[in-house]
Amino acid sequence: MVAAESEGLAAALQRAADTQAPTTARVAFHAPCTLQHALKVTGTVEALLTAADLLSPGQRPPAMLRSAGTYSILQPELSARLLRLKVAALESGTPDLIATANIGCLIHIGGGTSVPVCHWVELLAQRLHG
Repeated sequence: MVAAESEGLAAALQRAADTQAPTTARVAFHAPCTLQHALKVTGTVEALLTAADLLSPGQRPPAMLRSAGTYSILQPELSARLLRLKVAALESGTPDLIATANIGCLIHIGGGTSVPVCHWVELLAQRLHG
């Protein structure tokens, strides 16, 4: 995401957060490998979720999920173990919701938790539209 675009979106989210009732939902965010390593986007989504008053403070889960592509098929035991660790880290702050930026991660994490999992853009859309 271009810096100017994310700054404009952050400003709109901040205005929405300022004019709406504070959110009571605690959201844990999973930054997928594709976002961090392939796209080289770090901190942008977290900043936007923070501007929207959605992100649980201080939540940074460790370890990669390793679900992308055929990894969970070729390495099912390791993939399952990493999923358990990731879900434990995401659930450690007792979130009401888990958000991610990758549909594969969304499906994989959703299979390992009872906490609802969504794409982060859904959260921002809800916040912008009240």
